[in-house]
Parts: sequence; structure tokens; C-alpha cells
Amino acid sequence: MIHQLLKQYWGYDQFRPLQEDIIRAVLQGHDTLALLPTGGGKSICFQVPALALGGLCVVVSPLIALMKDQVEQLQQRGIAAAALYSGMSAKAIDLTLEQAAQGQLQFLYLSPERLRTELFLARAPRMPIKLLAIDEAHCISQWGYDFRPPYLQIADFRATLPADTRLIAVTATATEQVKLDIQEKLRFKPDSRVFQKSFARANLSYSAFEEENKETRMLKILNNVRGTAVVYVRNRKRTQQIAEWLSRQGISADFYHAGLNHTQRAHKQDRWIRNQTRVMVATNAFGMGIDKPDVRVVVHLDLPDSLEAYYQEAGRGGRDEQKAYAVALYEQKDLQELDRQLAQSYPPAEQLRAVYQALANHYQLAVGAESTQSFSFDVADFAKQAQLNASMVYYSLKVLQDEGFIQLNDAFFSPSQVMLLLPHQDTYEYQLKQPTFEPLLSGLLRTYGGVLYQQFCRISEAQLATQLRTKTAIVVQQLQYLHQQGILSYEQQKDSPQLQFLTIRYAADRLPLNHQRLAERKAVAQEKIAAVQHYMQHRQRCRTQLLLEYFGEVSYQPCEICDICLAKRKAASASEDYGLYSPQIKALLSAEPLSAQVLAQRIDAARQERVMAVVRQMLDEGLLQLSPSQQLMLAT
Repeated sequence: MIHQLLKQYWGYDQFRPLQEDIIRAVLQGHDTLALLPTGGGKSICFQVPALALGGLCVVVSPLIALMKDQVEQLQQRGIAAAALYSGMSAKAIDLTLEQAAQGQLQFLYLSPERLRTELFLARAPRMPIKLLAIDEAHCISQWGYDFRPPYLQIADFRATLPADTRLIAVTATATEQVKLDIQEKLRFKPDSRVFQKSFARANLSYSAFEEENKETRMLKILNNVRGTAVVYVRNRKRTQQIAEWLSRQGISADFYHAGLNHTQRAHKQDRWIRNQTRVMVATNAFGMGIDKPDVRVVVHLDLPDSLEAYYQEAGRGGRDEQKAYAVALYEQKDLQELDRQLAQSYPPAEQLRAVYQALANHYQLAVGAESTQSFSFDVADFAKQAQLNASMVYYSLKVLQDEGFIQLNDAFFSPSQVMLLLPHQDTYEYQLKQPTFEPLLSGLLRTYGGVLYQQFCRISEAQLATQLRTKTAIVVQQLQYLHQQGILSYEQQKDSPQLQFLTIRYAADRLPLNHQRLAERKAVAQEKIAAVQHYMQHRQRCRTQLLLEYFGEVSYQPCEICDICLAKRKAASASEDYGLYSPQIKALLSAEPLSAQVLAQRIDAARQERVMAVVRQMLDEGLLQLSPSQQLMLAT
């Protein structure tokens, strides 16, 4: 059956390694943890068993972009799926939950914060939940690199479900400590199963180079390695600067970051995916949900703050199993910058309280008030209005989110949606009484049909305006008026970060910060930074072995393609050449002085460069010397 589902919905004849084993473990009722590298097909590991089980699969995911991407892919395959996320109206959330309760959905994606809401908890008992899937499961562990406190309450929610509800947790990166923590925090049953595909990538060559001029070295790499590339940097301004610099060097490049609007992001992604742009210079906002198999090189011009992040970003290269390169370039100041950023990332309590108070003032929330609303949010504008340092605000918001007080999502595109709220007859009567709005309502029904009475439909105000021969602004204005009158529910498109308060509004001086957990998180972050610094500066062991060891996987086989392995091979080859050629060089020069070219030609015409390398080494060692006429001769 599972092979039939794979063929029917995905068009594949067989599963990738480990996928079938994972799926069968889930179907047999074992709590299952699956660790598959980026691009390893994690989503199929819960989507296929969910379809086989029937009913509803609730997928807990921390990233809106990934939720929306997977929902759209499922819908394109004819599978009923929906997502709940910040920025949706109460009406849209209510409708989606009711569809899930009535068995109209096969997949419901939501954030861990959503599991705690009264609205969800009231409907959950009516939902035919057969499978609970935890995506990005490393977020449940405080030893993970992206800890999310609301994940800790998933086990409590699971306890309210029928005993035969299946559980699967998936992630791309987890150390041994994190793997154990995931199982403990989700309260895995004794007969649980853990599957882990090797983190080794046989086709991916890892390198790390200390460079005084990183841009020049990057340019050399891009000129030597043809094909699509990604260059990662840490901030938005730098993406544009580097992309423009590359363009001036004759390389097709563009930039990408979360501050771009939807149209800009989609256009840039599309050109890059179609190979119309060769190099994308980006922050870590780029790559999520973008599956381009033929990326030949990934360059880190700035360093990430964990090996988990580095492994995921570097792993976007060579997904077609062809040779690819992951290169990190750094200076000593970059290693020091990681320590400075760590100090910034954990602001003192008084700063956290000041930012929290400024947020409450900004949105006019009184102490004790509770808000379910999502607010459009711009960090720079907020910091300016609150007269606070933008960098301090950014890091404070991250801590407040980690502590579960707020949820702040990066910018994502949510298209405009409409649903008619009145019955068909009442809508018709309204059109007769209000002829001003008759063209718009008729246009909506003509374009989208009766489904408008059952669910939200995506609309384009510009297309409607063209059909009605009017201006887009007028269509928007009329939709807003009809929304206020309760005739329809209109959600205008959003393309900005969304902020939501997850708890009641505390008095800032009584904000219940968990100081012990913050100290522990800082210590964990320091360990992760130390691991990055060690990896970058290490010059003895194979890069792949270093990464595997970090993730708890032992390998005694060097990759043979990283910078360390290649340097060792080159050194071994040079030593072999020295032993072979140096006696011949001495023998020939003992008879007469010779030019370097003649010497190399006589010894090995096919490998003259290798002979010349030995000659240079012997000159450095003082075994040879040059005559006034530039002839080689034995040193006296």
C-alpha cells in the first residue's frame, strides 16, 4: 500500500534509503525518531504513513515558510492540507479548525505555540488525529541550536490523544545529547525506534581557509568551479554589497534576505532556480523550502554560529549526488566576532524588560490583557520609535521568543483571501439593495464560484479590478467595507514579519524570566561557537570525520576530497616524488650544470611540473644552487 501511495502522489517507484523502514515503524505503532540530512526526504516519512492510516495528521513545525511550502505541495497533489500561522484572521483559523474537526483535512500544520490555544484545544477532541508528526524536532531540546520552549508541551498534548495515535519526530541535525533529549521530552514509549542516515556526503567536498582577502579567494573559487552557487553572509546590507561586487567582476549574481517583499523574493528565486542568475548572495533566510539539486558550490563568507547551521547550509550543495564544494572563508576577526555576537545574543535582564515594556506600549496592551491578534512588525521602525538600539532590540526579541512570551515570524507572503459570510439568498438580496457593490459580488461569484460560501479563496484584487474595469484601490476599499459590514471576510495580503503575544501582558518588572535556563542556553551556545572555531582552524583530521564526530557518528574512513585529505595526499605525493627524483637530479648535476627545463625534460618529460617541484624543494634545502648563468648545480 505504501508503495502505491508513493507512486500515486509523488510519482516515485521506490523509497530512498531508510524511508521505508521509518514508515513501517510508524505504521507498526512504534514511536519513531528519524534523522535524515537536509534534502533526505524527511516529509515523506510522515506524509506517506499519514495517508495510509487515514484520518488527520497534525504536523508541528516552527517555520511558516516550510509549513506553507509543504501545504502547497500537498494541495498540488490533490491532498487536503491546511496550516495555521500568525497573521491569519480569527475567522480563517476558526474555519480551518472546524474543517479539521469534521474530517475534511488530511494534514493540519501548526506551530507548537498553537497547541496551547483554547481555540485549538476545544476542537482537538473532535479531530480524527491518527498521527502526530514533529518537524524540526531538535527544537525540543535545550541542547539543540534552535530551542523552542513551547515544544516542551507537545507531550502533554499527546497524552490527551487516543493511545493508538502514532508519533514521529524528524530532524536533519542532532547530536547524541539532542537525540536522547528529544525522546525524553516527547516521552517515547519503551519500544521506540531511532533511524539515522549517515551524515556523510560522499560527493560534497568540505574546506575551510583562513584568508586575508576573502572576496578575492571567493572569486577564484567561483571562477574555478562552474555552475550554480550560494554565498552566505550574516547581514542584509552585505548581501547586496557582495552581489554588486561579483557583478562588477563579470559573474551573474543577485542578493536575497528576509527584508525583501514577496514579489522581489519570488523573482530572485525564480531566476536563480532557472539558472538565469548564477550566484545568490544571501543570509540564512535563503534555502528553506528551496530544492535546487544542481548547486555546485556553497561559500560561507561569514561564519554561522553552530555546526548544525553550517551543515544544513553547506548541505544545499550537490543534492543531485554530483560533485559539489562547501567552502568556509574566515579571518581571525571572524572567529572573535562569534564571541562578540554571543555576548549580544543574551542581553541583561533590564534590557529584556525594557524591550518588553516598549512592545506593550507600542501595541497599547494593559497589564493582564491577553491578545490573540498578530501584528505586522518591523524591527527597525519599532526600535526607532522606542528610541532603542536596533541590534539590542533584535537580540532581546529573540530571547523573549525563546522564553515563550512572544512569537516573531520572519516576513512571509500570505495572499489576499475572501469568504462570503451570508447565505446565498441573503447575498443576492444585499446585491439588489446595494447596487454599488453588485458588480464586485457578482465578479467574485463568477470567478470563484459557490466555494466562496464554504471556505476562504485566494483572490487577486488587481485581476478583479481589470474584470470590473475599475481601479485596484476601489476594489480593496469595497472589500474592506463589506468586511466591516459582515457581508464577507476579507484578509488582505501580508508580506511583513508578524508578532504575537503568547501570554498575558506582564508588568515588565515582574516578567518571569527563567534566569537558570538563559544561563544554560548561553553555555550551550558558547559550546557550539567553540565547535565552529575548532572546525575552522583544524588542520589534521578529515573535515567529514570532524562533522560526523560532532553528530555522534564514528567514521574511520577519510573522505579523501576535503581540503585536509587533499593536502595530505599532496604531501604524500610530494614525498614520493622527492624520493624518486632527487637521486636522479643529483646524478645528472654531478656530471654538468643544467638549466631547470633541460633537467626536467631529461628526467621525466611527461611530469616536468613534478620534477620542478622537487627541484624547488632541493633549492630551499640548500642541496642545489644556481650558477651566475642561472644553471642548476650541486651546492658546494
